[in-house]
Parts: sequence; C-alpha cells; structure tokens
Amino acid sequence: MREYVHNGFKVGPNYLKPAAPVAADWIDAGDRRIREESPNLERWWTVFNDPALDALVNNAVNQNLTLREAGFRVMRARAIRAETIGEFFPQTQDVAGGYSRTAASNQAANTGFLQDRFFDEWDGGFNLAWELDFWGRFRRAIEAADADLDASIEDYDDVLVTLLADVAAAYVEVRTLQKQIELVKANETLQAETLKIVTAKFSGGMVSELDVDQAKSNLAQTQALVPKFQIPLRQAELRLCVLMGIPPTDLDRMIWAGDIPTAPTSVAVGIPANLLNQRPDVRRAERNVAAQSARVGVAESELYPHIGVTGAIGVSSQNTSNLFTSDALQGSVGPSFQWNVLNYGRLLNAIRVQDARLAELIALYQNTVLNANSEVESGLVEFLRSQEQATFLNESVDASVRATNVALKQYEFGMIDFNRVSLIEQNLVSQQDLYAQAEGDIALGLIEVYRALGGGWQIRLEESQGPVALPPVDDAAGGQTPEESIPPEDLPLPAPAPGPVAPTPPAADSRPLPSLVQPAALEVGV
Repeated sequence: MREYVHNGFKVGPNYLKPAAPVAADWIDAGDRRIREESPNLERWWTVFNDPALDALVNNAVNQNLTLREAGFRVMRARAIRAETIGEFFPQTQDVAGGYSRTAASNQAANTGFLQDRFFDEWDGGFNLAWELDFWGRFRRAIEAADADLDASIEDYDDVLVTLLADVAAAYVEVRTLQKQIELVKANETLQAETLKIVTAKFSGGMVSELDVDQAKSNLAQTQALVPKFQIPLRQAELRLCVLMGIPPTDLDRMIWAGDIPTAPTSVAVGIPANLLNQRPDVRRAERNVAAQSARVGVAESELYPHIGVTGAIGVSSQNTSNLFTSDALQGSVGPSFQWNVLNYGRLLNAIRVQDARLAELIALYQNTVLNANSEVESGLVEFLRSQEQATFLNESVDASVRATNVALKQYEFGMIDFNRVSLIEQNLVSQQDLYAQAEGDIALGLIEVYRALGGGWQIRLEESQGPVALPPVDDAAGGQTPEESIPPEDLPLPAPAPGPVAPTPPAADSRPLPSLVQPAALEVGV
C-alpha cells in the first residue's frame, strides 16, 4: 500500500533510467588529432567544403522516402497517444434512439387484456459507462504511449542520421572511383607511349617480339581496370538516386568529375558518456524501456477489481407528443465492479511476460550503448590510420613515378630489359590505386565517426530550402560547364511529403564548426 501511494496511486514500478556501460575515454585519446571538446554535429558534412555534397544532402533530406516513412510513424504514434488519453475519460458515451411499430398476437398466451393489438413505441436516451482509474491502469497506458511517441521521434532522428552518413559515404565512394578511373586512364596513356617505344625498338631489331607482347599485355590489363571501376561507380550513383528519392538516373550529368573530399586532420568527439544523449538510437532504446516499464503496471492492475460507474437516462412513449414529458422519463445510475478472481494464474503469468520483456529491453539498451561506443572507435581508427597510410602511399607513388621515368629512359638506351620496366609500371598503377583508396578511406572514416556520434539530426529544426541543383564546375577542371548543368525543374523529383513529419525536438547545438586544416592534395605524376 505504501508503494501504491508513493507511486501516485498507481500499481507497478515507477520508471528509473537503467544504468549503461560507458568507457571512461577513447582508446586513441592521446592522439593530438582527437579533441575532447564538444563536437558541433549539426552540419558535420560541411567540414569537407564540397558544394556538390551539400546539395546532395539537401535533396536527400527533402526527398528521401525512408525518412518520410519514419515521419508518418511519428504521426501514427501521436494519434495512438491521443487515443490512449481518451480511455482515461468515460469509455462509453452513447446516444441512442428508435421507433418501432408493433403488432401483438391475439392467439398468444395471456393476451386477453391487450387494449390495442397494434401500437407504436418511441425511445431515446443516453448511456454512460466509466471505469475509474483507481489502480492507475489508464495512467500507466498513457505513460507508455508518451514513451512510444518519444521513441518514434528518436527513430525519425536515427533514420535522418543514417541518411546523412549514407549520402556522404556514397558520394565519397563516387569521387574515389572517379579518381581511380582518372589514374588508370593516365597510366593507360603512359603505357600506350611505352608500347610505341617498344614497337619502334622491335622494328629496328633492337628487341624481340616478347617485349612487344608484354607491353600489349600490360596496356590491356590496365585498360581492363576502367570497366572494373565503372561497375561500383554506377552502383554508388544508383544508391545516391534511391537516397535522394528519385528514379535511377545517370548522375554523371549531375555530379560530374571532382576530387575526393578532403577531410580535416583532426576531429572533436567529446567524451564517450555523451553518446547517451547524442545518439538517437540510444535514446530510442531508452524510451522503449520506459514504455515497457509502464506496461508492467498495466498488467499488474488486472489483479485488482475494475471499479466503475454506469448510468442511463432516456424517454419512452407510444406517442411523440408525450415523448418529452416527465412521465416518459426513465433511467438508472450506480457503481459497478468486475474482478477476475479465478484467473490469477493467467494474470500472474501475464505480468511475468511484461517483466521479462522489460528485462530484455534493458539489455538491448545497454547493448546499444556498447555498440555506439564501438562504432565511434571503429570510425576513429579508420580515420587516423588511413591518414598515416595515405602519407606512406604518397611517398610510394612519388617514388614510383620517378622510377617509371628513369626506367623508361634506361630502357630507351638499352641499359635495362623491358621486364623491369613492366614491373615498375604495374607497381605505379597499383600504388596510385591504393593511394586513392586511402584518401577515400580518410573521408569515410570521418563520416563513420560523425555517424557513430549521432550527428546531423538537429537539421530538422531548420526550415527546409527544398531541392536544389548541384553547382556547376569549370570545364578546365575536367567537369561540366555551367551551360550544361541541369536546372532544378528538370530533375526527376517526387512530390513533396504531405504535412509535417516530425514534432519539434530539443534545441540544437549552436557551437561553431571546428577549424579546417586541409591536407596535401593528391598528385598524379606520370
């Protein structure tokens, strides 16, 4: 009884946020590139200073259909909550009325005293039944609906976080593959010139046909890499189409050629404990625990009698002229209760079911926190180690370029055989490809860090500017001219989502973006 009073005259447990395991610090906290200041996650993708990426993100936020699905789930949760609140008030409120024309049989038993065999009957009335929330069953249900609504909002935010990271990751993959194709074509040109040199030496009788065949083989092998990279390039572009909510489209006319996004060399990540409040999936898991805690109380309320009040008032008359007179009035009112006294085995097990579900969701919440911490660490190690890998590969590419130039000169003067030239040229292709991948991995690692930190959902506080066209680039840089760019009205866009898709969240972080330190650009020397 003391607990019942303490809980506000409600049976069942009052909710307490469960404890969750959180690391004290990041594994690479000692690295100067990891800053423990609070990160600005609102528009994290702007650290790449890439207008094309900004436009793709904007279009995806406005048009992505998975995000719309999450928005409609929020609307559904709102309606369910309103419906649940309605159960707290009189559950039955009926107005009824009717008319009947009756004919009685003169041959039936005890009908000798009938004054009229044929008569009319007019009826009207109001019925009410109200189960009082004596044990807190309805209030606990409202608590559960509130938490479910919160969870649906967190689900929307989680979908938004994932969408932003997926768009950025697909864009980086596109740029990385474009760079790899560009490098392959540069090496293709180099090897085509080498083939000319070898063919000329063969025509002069200076080398055997073996050198010619080997040069042709190298060139064909390099040329085969172009369609190899074009396959994942098209697949990445198709993923971008889906993310932007448009039909499959050749995005070459929208994205054009460009450099791999350059990431800053350091990143602010705060402390691991911040993940409990930053990540929407962690907050969603916690809200699911809160909803289930309230459902335990709903199940416990079934152990006690349902106490209510019922009432009815109405009028009944043979003639409409007398329908609203005092003599036609009839009604009843009184308390009632219903107690499932012989079902305690079933009811107790129903409570155990809800208790087990509560324990399950607590474990899921704690596991979500662990995964969140692990995902940040995974993104950090990719971001940091890819920078180191790119530094070494940059040195390797520079050395390979110099070695290729020297080898070709020595081969022309007959100082080395073609086998060595062939190996050096193949190594150049391999090292440049690995370097481009490492440059892309730096950006992807940073994207994963921001995804794992739960960044980006704050933008739903802002007013949407609608779909935009991607910015044109200079033709001298290998891209499309402004005259060839596609205007926004020509893009294949779906209709805008009807109505709002999410409620107003807490205030967003307004801290400034971290300063940008641009690493050296990728150089292709052949």
